[in-house]
Amino acid sequence: MSATVQLSIDDAKTLLTDAFSANGVSHGAALSVSDALVEAEMEGQAGHGFSRVDDYIAQVRSGKINPAAEPKIQRTAPAAMQVDAEHGFAYPALDAAIEQGSALAAEMGVASVAVAHSHHCGALSVQVRRIAEHGLVGFMVANAPAAIAPWGASQPLYGTNPIAFAAPCSGRAPLVIDLSLSKVARGKVMHAHKTGQPIPEGWAVDPAGRPTTDPAKGLAGTMVPIGEAKGTSLALMVEILAVLMTGSSLSKDVSSFFTPDGPPPDVGQFLLLMKPPHDVDFAPRLEGLLSLLDGFEGARVPGDRREGLRAKAEREGIAVPRAYVDRVIELASSSDNLLAARQAAR
Repeated sequence: MSATVQLSIDDAKTLLTDAFSANGVSHGAALSVSDALVEAEMEGQAGHGFSRVDDYIAQVRSGKINPAAEPKIQRTAPAAMQVDAEHGFAYPALDAAIEQGSALAAEMGVASVAVAHSHHCGALSVQVRRIAEHGLVGFMVANAPAAIAPWGASQPLYGTNPIAFAAPCSGRAPLVIDLSLSKVARGKVMHAHKTGQPIPEGWAVDPAGRPTTDPAKGLAGTMVPIGEAKGTSLALMVEILAVLMTGSSLSKDVSSFFTPDGPPPDVGQFLLLMKPPHDVDFAPRLEGLLSLLDGFEGARVPGDRREGLRAKAEREGIAVPRAYVDRVIELASSSDNLLAARQAAR
């Protein structure tokens, strides 16, 4: 029996929606979460896809995620908005942030959107890409449970605190740049732990500060930052934007995204949406710039691999570890669509 299951995009989204709906999540939120997780899988970001379902539903059952949350949106200044995620899933709050923030940026030329009292937001690339599809330039940051120590220290203070950027480009997919301020996203370490794989040396250190290839020890220790001291300075910048600009909790006070115990994580996300001036030929000039980059031997446009995986997934579907699919089917067992889900997983 194959270790993976090939699912069409529609079947994958239906299966996940069934699992969340069967566990008390509103239909609208279930759709939003499922869309985000499947899009992460399409981009090859397995740590933000099916691997998260069991953890998410455990947190719904424990009350750590509020399944009845309805994002509250407030315009706080002519070009600024605040979205209260109400300790629910991040994805419905981000849907509202991007939809209404895009309209505000089209009107004002720029919009800042602070998402407060939120949860794990998965692959930021999925979110900023949608901003670029509105013809806007997007920038997004988020904080996360403390996993990176200030440079020279040993105790974690910052989350992996990702940064993402996207821009519309003529004649090709949007440019999307998504990076964690640790060498890799912590979700990759958790995915390795769940699937029984070692991690490469250089991703994380154990609680004693020693390099490790054991994902369990890496999760108990700290993540290695990109760029050494420069990486931790960027993590501080993200902490200021995602926490202080939103009124959410400092990373050192944020509970785990992976376990059902403890209070809601109460993290923040901060987005900037910018409308390119009409007279600067932004998208064609970006295409020209990226074409120059394409011409350098050995270089590649950031996000090209991710975009290639996305295009392949649209044609062929996604390959998901069978253990994850079986668990999601189990979680969806009260759904009317269980039979269809099982047939799709064969």
